[in-house]
Amino acid sequence: MSNVRLVKERLYEIITSPVITEKSTVLSEQNKLTFNVALNATKPEIKTAVESLFKVEVTAVNTLRVKGKRKRFKGIKGQRSERKKAVVTLVAGHSVDIASGF
Repeated sequence: MSNVRLVKERLYEIITSPVITEKSTVLSEQNKLTFNVALNATKPEIKTAVESLFKVEVTAVNTLRVKGKRKRFKGIKGQRSERKKAVVTLVAGHSVDIASGF
């Protein structure tokens, strides 16, 4: 277990939603889960949150920031929000069924 201690409310603030795409489904076959996380979340915080919420062991956490794209909708310029994704690798033998509910 990591040395990061978090309050229960912070655990739910860190992990905002699972990412369910074709690519994340293929990664789930390799014991990797993908989540949208808070922009200010650190890797140790993400590891602690996943371990305590899902009762699994985490091997590694990789994060990436997705910049917001500039888009137009009916001629009006706008920008999507920035987000941070985390790809969490689980220990062999552990699994989480994200489709059953979060």
